[in-house]
Amino acid sequence: MHFPAFRIETGGWDVLAKDAAAIRREVFVLEQRVPEEMELDEMDVACLHAVVYDAGGNAIATGRLLPDAHIGRMAVRKAARGAGVGSALLRCLMQAARERGDAGVVLSAQIQAEPFYLRHGFAREGAEYMDAGIAHVTMRRRFEPA
Repeated sequence: MHFPAFRIETGGWDVLAKDAAAIRREVFVLEQRVPEEMELDEMDVACLHAVVYDAGGNAIATGRLLPDAHIGRMAVRKAARGAGVGSALLRCLMQAARERGDAGVVLSAQIQAEPFYLRHGFAREGAEYMDAGIAHVTMRRRFEPA
């Protein structure tokens, strides 16, 4: 499926929780079998969230930026994958981190998503580890000084 037009909204959990949680449940809990109690956590209220909407107003992707410059919970609905939605979402979250003065961002990437993050300038740090039964690796992207 092609998504020629989409928009990204950013905001707090109070505004974007309904759409962000629905995408995360679909991708992480149902598709990847992550226990729901591990997926939604107390950090959601402290994060900047981003939700991508297609031209019809349907929520198709989400991610969050934590106060400590971690990007997390990046999830794209299956029908929207491969259309550049995830890249746009990641760029949006990185820009938000830059604008608030973060020197870079870090994330916990599922091993299968490592090539995606490498294409966006992230570098692998450390060894693989398991999280919710899925192999992950820490990845970091430092920003160039302004």
